Amino acid sequence: MKAPDFNYQRPASLSAALQLLHDNDQDAQLLAGGQSLMPMLHLRIAQPDMLIDLNRIDELATIDAGDAHIEIGSMVRYAQLEASEQIKTCLPLICSALPHIAHSAIRNRGTIGGSAALADPAAEMPALLIASNASINLVSTKASRVVSADDFFTGLYETALQPGEIIKSISIPKPGNNSVFGFYEITRRHGDYAMAGVAISAQQQSPLHKMRVVFFGVAEKPLRAHNCEQALENGTANDSGAIDLAIKSLEQLPLMGDQHTGVDSKRHLAGVALKRALQELH
Repeated sequence: MKAPDFNYQRPASLSAALQLLHDNDQDAQLLAGGQSLMPMLHLRIAQPDMLIDLNRIDELATIDAGDAHIEIGSMVRYAQLEASEQIKTCLPLICSALPHIAHSAIRNRGTIGGSAALADPAAEMPALLIASNASINLVSTKASRVVSADDFFTGLYETALQPGEIIKSISIPKPGNNSVFGFYEITRRHGDYAMAGVAISAQQQSPLHKMRVVFFGVAEKPLRAHNCEQALENGTANDSGAIDLAIKSLEQLPLMGDQHTGVDSKRHLAGVALKRALQELH
């Protein structure tokens, strides 16, 4: 199929893009990497009146390392993250997951902000941002605000973004020296969306603590598993009793099946992913 007709705008600055959103009564859609939006346009799932292309806005495509945080512009592509020495050094959880995100052709175009804004429940990045305790920096013509990743993803393809807002950047705290991370996903083929996956961050000073365990591909949004964290807290990554309790706690999560996998199978796969991610904590 062919995409529907739309008004196309390609602003060269963030302020110009925000003004377009503010001044226009039309249904406007932002174009970042386009790896999801372009197929949706051609299938006519998305039919915006206006497409605002963000690809000329250089200020959204930077990676800046501060003393305590890494700030990643919303138009930074996955390939940029993979090539960044700052990401490799400071954000090992993100770094370890990047090769699992689709394929290289997708990573060459897909952006971190586009993935966050789309909020696909089977995508890796939303769960990684929650596990990393990230903050989403939002701007409009009227104000700017910061939303924690925990609160940003609100439902199936739904976020805390308000009309007229654009994701400017994503801020991720630099982990401490005793931080450990785990990531595991179960897919039919490498590069496919996950049937179930988990991202884990924790502090390890003998026992595990300050845990963040986030599942994806199993519900309508990435799920932080607080009961699972409590079961694992103050244990070790190979504590079989704690792991069994953590897997048992998955029964309390509001999981959702899909056209391929029922709820019980999702829960089983989530448990398998959790075990394997804990085995790979580093």
